[in-house]
Amino acid sequence: MNDLIETESSAGIWTVQLNRPLQRNAFSLDLMRSLTRTAERLRDEPGVRAVILGAAGAHFSAGMDLGELQATPQREPSLAERRALAALGERMCQAWENIPAITIGAIEGHCIGGGAALVAALDWRVIGASSWFWLPEIALGIPLGWGALPRLVRLLGPATAKRFIILGDRFQGQQAIDVGLADYLVDDGQAQAQALALAQRVVELPEVAVSMSKQAVNASANALNHLASYMVSDQLALAAASEEALAARAQFMARQKSK
Repeated sequence: MNDLIETESSAGIWTVQLNRPLQRNAFSLDLMRSLTRTAERLRDEPGVRAVILGAAGAHFSAGMDLGELQATPQREPSLAERRALAALGERMCQAWENIPAITIGAIEGHCIGGGAALVAALDWRVIGASSWFWLPEIALGIPLGWGALPRLVRLLGPATAKRFIILGDRFQGQQAIDVGLADYLVDDGQAQAQALALAQRVVELPEVAVSMSKQAVNASANALNHLASYMVSDQLALAAASEEALAARAQFMARQKSK
């Protein structure tokens, strides 16, 4: 356990919780690195049968920590440094997708931006009835990153994915189930319990057959993911530095403060 993530395990089931509730579990750079390291550990740890990813507090995640991004750096980062920062989210999501065990998101409250990108890399998503998903990236003047685009196209289909990614349509509760963004709908506050029930069903099944089946399904479903998203980190780094994106972020932040 560290200050940003809490982990515990029992009978082959691991529970991981984002632990920045005062910031609505917004993704700081340190949190992203911690989540990546945790996923890599779970990938290699023997006996991991199922992993539940949840969050402390009322909300799964408010997305990227814009306050940290807007902090004035001591010096202008080099192009290589900007590319590395832009790739952090993609590496984190890929690390979670690469876990051989079944992964289950337990989602309450807001699941915004990077939060939605992360849970799209999991096997199943359990949501509370009032939970909702939103992607504000286009409104911020940047393309959707973190390797999320091909995953969302697979889950939602092209037309609905464009509504989610481009128009910024929000999907809440039953609507998220209907479009394929989530798999199980429960009463508010019950997502963790339902995720645990699913994990317990998994551990009752033969371990090797489950792992092989997940690997085969992912190999088929994700075969073109790299082709569709291998340039997205460079696109993100380029677009984020544009005058258009800077103006869009300023307008977005002003609107948020006025609410």
